[in-house]
Amino acid sequence: MNFKKFTLGLGAAAALVSVTAVDIAVAAETIFVPGLVYRTGAYAPNGVPFANGFKDYITLINERDGGVNGVRIVYEECETGYNTKVGVECYEKMKSRNPAAIIPNSTGITYQLIPKSAVDKIPLLTVGYGRTSAAVGSVFPWVFNYPATYWSQATAVIRYIGDQVGGLDKLKGQKITHIYHNSAYGKEANPTLEVLAKKFGFKLTLLAVDHPGQEQKATWLQIRRKKPDWIFMSGWGVMNQVAVKEAAANNFPMDHFIGNWWSGSENDVTPAGMGAHGYKSATFHPSGSNTKMHDDMRKYVYAKGLGAGEESRIGEVLYLRGMINYALVVEGISRAQKHFNVKVPNGEQMRWALEHLTMKDADWARLGLSGFPNIDVTCNDHEGAKGVLFQQWDAKAKKWNLVSDWVPVMRDIVRPMMEADAAKYAKENNITPRKCM
Repeated sequence: MNFKKFTLGLGAAAALVSVTAVDIAVAAETIFVPGLVYRTGAYAPNGVPFANGFKDYITLINERDGGVNGVRIVYEECETGYNTKVGVECYEKMKSRNPAAIIPNSTGITYQLIPKSAVDKIPLLTVGYGRTSAAVGSVFPWVFNYPATYWSQATAVIRYIGDQVGGLDKLKGQKITHIYHNSAYGKEANPTLEVLAKKFGFKLTLLAVDHPGQEQKATWLQIRRKKPDWIFMSGWGVMNQVAVKEAAANNFPMDHFIGNWWSGSENDVTPAGMGAHGYKSATFHPSGSNTKMHDDMRKYVYAKGLGAGEESRIGEVLYLRGMINYALVVEGISRAQKHFNVKVPNGEQMRWALEHLTMKDADWARLGLSGFPNIDVTCNDHEGAKGVLFQQWDAKAKKWNLVSDWVPVMRDIVRPMMEADAAKYAKENNITPRKCM
């Protein structure tokens, strides 16, 4: 035996073991946060700013704060192309790495991950989308859909329209059309709108638009025939752009055309130019980049060349949505760390933190995002909805302006509907609801 080679071999093996041990130790001292994104495909124009907001917020936390209470975050994207099957594959690929939470970034993906997350004990955060009845925490303990669901949003839209016509009692006889993306997402608000139509006496028309939404001639032919007083839209991607252009071409009064909060970004209105002037949408936060958070983003991320996109776009609606998603995750991580005295919270600890996440004005101000929605979550209320804002597009200034205070949701209508749907889900899936005090 060549003793020299044998000794060198032992040394190399020892070094390899040492490096591996260091790698494992480093991994144990970091927090894994995956990003299910869609930078490609038909919905990429909307998916890209959303994904940039995801990535930049995590970069900010690492660069400015050195991580969450000193523990750095490892962020990794998985491209879904807004495809449900691929999104589920991304989840399966990443779930073994103890993710702090999963943000499905799609209602279709959310529906598929709800039963999986309960088994794998990984929290799902579906901010303003997903299965509405998942707000019932006794049946869906692993899903969190604050600050408001599609059903709550729909009630706020109808209340806002009522305010514009002189009161809810004046809705009787009004013609309201819902143009919706023909998917699980787009259909989500329909049951609520049907209940509201019966209650307030307005005439509801439901018009589906197939993926991806470029062909809408038949839809707008029906609108010309029915002559609705108001249009509410639940669209996504190019569907929104086409609809806004069609409305302008048909001389529909843009201040009577209201998109939901996924139909209210800069991408949806700028292609129509001045034709989009006056268009409105629901939202759950202000837009713009004049916040302390944006100052920090420019200083710690973009000034260092670490930004995921263009600095000029960090005030856009969808970029802000991406930031909000991970601001809530990071808040959950921080609170789990403190409550359980751990550096890297596990799934059950994160679930506890997200279920006890209260965000008041002072909390948002601390994050540098004043004016964002108050959230008050409980064991059985994973929505915590208080109200919805409405914004209007100023095509001359190329910006969104808030045109309402927080419009209250009709909780007395939607909560019983949520509980009935959750009870049905529990029965179909042999789930025994937990007791919430």
